[in-house]
Amino acid sequence: MAELPRKVQRVQHELKSLGIDAVIEILPTSAHTATQAAEAVGCDVGQIVKSLVFKTGAGRPVLILTAGNNRVDVRAIERLIGEPIEKADAEFVERATGFAIGGVPPVGHSEPMIVVFDEDLLSYEEVWAAGGIPEAVFKVNPRELAEATGAIVAKVNGVPD
Repeated sequence: MAELPRKVQRVQHELKSLGIDAVIEILPTSAHTATQAAEAVGCDVGQIVKSLVFKTGAGRPVLILTAGNNRVDVRAIERLIGEPIEKADAEFVERATGFAIGGVPPVGHSEPMIVVFDEDLLSYEEVWAAGGIPEAVFKVNPRELAEATGAIVAKVNGVPD
């Protein structure tokens, strides 16, 4: 068996250190999008954890872990965390997380960040998240993942006022 890429090893190590017994799989094709990932692992698009990075006006990274079939309501997230946010560019994402867009995992980042976890993911027994590169994914219990990331669990596609 070939050695895992360094970024994938980093995520695998972080999962283990957090007590998450998940094995990262390298897919034969890219899982850059939620639809591609769902097709590759044979699950519902809602079971794919999209890792979306935003930044606050002060430049703090905000990671939103959302169901693959949901769109993030930016205004709702702003109300939730009490700060304005904007979508981060690729350079900011790589600097803050250590990973490129399309492979950003929910753990193992370069910088501490605010993490918001989509409550819709909790309706599944298992979800799939990125493992550090676009072809790497791992299966995990969503409650375990939310707890391990220290996330704020909330509705991300519209939080009531």
